[in-house]
Amino acid sequence: MTVAGNQYQLLDFGAGRKLERFGPWLLDRPCPSAAGVDQSSLPLWREATARFTGTRVGDGRWLRGSKPWRPNSEVMVAVPGASATVLTFHLAPLPSGQVGLFPEQRANWQWIAEQANRVRASRAGAGRAGRDGARQDGTEGPLKVLNLFAYTGGSTMAAALTGAEVTHVDAARSVVARARENAAASGGQAMRIRWIVEDATKFCQREVRRGNQYDAVILDPPSYGHGPKGQRWSIQRDLLPLLTLCGQLTKSRCAYVLVTCHTPGMGPAELSATLAEGIFGHCGRPADTGLLQQEAADGRRLTGGVYARWPG
Repeated sequence: MTVAGNQYQLLDFGAGRKLERFGPWLLDRPCPSAAGVDQSSLPLWREATARFTGTRVGDGRWLRGSKPWRPNSEVMVAVPGASATVLTFHLAPLPSGQVGLFPEQRANWQWIAEQANRVRASRAGAGRAGRDGARQDGTEGPLKVLNLFAYTGGSTMAAALTGAEVTHVDAARSVVARARENAAASGGQAMRIRWIVEDATKFCQREVRRGNQYDAVILDPPSYGHGPKGQRWSIQRDLLPLLTLCGQLTKSRCAYVLVTCHTPGMGPAELSATLAEGIFGHCGRPADTGLLQQEAADGRRLTGGVYARWPG
């Protein structure tokens, strides 16, 4: 799909790799979910600006091709949907093989905007009944959104551009600094964002003790990771306790929850059940689930993880 202002495109995938255009870059990177299928446009791969060696992200290094290579570039990524929102990202060839952007999240950025519109319409209806601007708990004001493992800020910006107050939490100081640059380049002067460098679980524990509350939570946790003080993270062990904390932080006022996962072996059903148990304390409020997918130039779809979203 071509969208005005969009400078990202998945061109091809296969043989365990994907070929993507990021503005001036044409990058060849490993992609385990592209294993077992053929590449459809072999000559195009030879035009890559750079190639990350190895069979997986984090296990290799960048090799420059014959094309011009600008280590830091701004790339605009359009959010699908009627809002025609375009976000700007500062990209860099990171040692991990990442570049500072997960474009498979674009559909979720659209969903975040749709949830804001839904809540706004609901409040407008409440206003006609004499309770203008009321949240579910009777308070007023913009949505308060907590974004954990927030990386370089795609979901943060998508929420903030709807008028929400967003708390952006990531354990890596350099990543939070890049997210702030992205927000500024995307017109962040009007965005209400609080930037936090902290371990996600430790931050939520403190917020619970302080009695703070949020209307929505967004999480994109890694399979494994470390906090700024060496705290170890394992999604299989730590996701449910973290979601339980998020349930306390959104008690009686939860407007929406979005959890995405890139962990092999964790499918939509397990992620949905974990979300329901953690946020609501039972499995009686199932989430909408699906695959994080991108469409390549030839129409094929590449899966990059799963999502669980409430309400469905």
